Amino acid sequence: MIKSHPSEAILYQYASGDLSASMTLVVGTHIDMCSICKQTVCEIEEELCKKHLDSIVETICAPDKGSMSKSQCDQMLEAIFNSQAKPAVQREDLISLEGRRFNLPTTLAHNAHRIGEWTHLVGKLWRAPVNLSDDGQTNLIYMEPGAQVPEHSHKGQEATLVIDGVFNDEHDAYYDGDFILLDADRKHTPRTATEDCLTLATLDAPLFFTSGISRLLNPFSSFFFR
Repeated sequence: MIKSHPSEAILYQYASGDLSASMTLVVGTHIDMCSICKQTVCEIEEELCKKHLDSIVETICAPDKGSMSKSQCDQMLEAIFNSQAKPAVQREDLISLEGRRFNLPTTLAHNAHRIGEWTHLVGKLWRAPVNLSDDGQTNLIYMEPGAQVPEHSHKGQEATLVIDGVFNDEHDAYYDGDFILLDADRKHTPRTATEDCLTLATLDAPLFFTSGISRLLNPFSSFFFR
């Protein structure tokens, strides 16, 4: 059962189209996996749609000179609702790494063409960049069983979504569909035990390593997770 969700404010921004491309991808993929957040977003979108549609109809059908008649307005709206959507981008539902095959949720599957090549980082960690149009650093991170990311905090925000598997840190354990949002006030050491884990993560600033020899990586952290 999913226990970690985006806040209602983030879901409202998602429905309004006000999130960055990277956060839209992470939140949208969570919504694919979470019936609770999916229902919340449907209700928000219904509210927003009604508000905007009422405003549009009131404007274009106003009885001022030069405005559309009521029948013309009805015909235009009917044409919009009956129009055919453009064909969707070909989706790739599976990705493979180290002999493992992972099913991708719908939103991520539609963006599979943006996923780059897998790169082995250090130890039991792998990264594949997701190339989006904003300045965020978005990656698929694969952690083999027994993997550990060095203790770090964040110069900005880090949003992480568990796609498959489980990882732990000092605060909790996170399973399929869990959405975790961290900022500079929290440091953690993500690790896996006997299971592997695939996550989708986005950063708006590089990680800041805080423990032991890993602090030597700080000048290069943007190259590890970019």
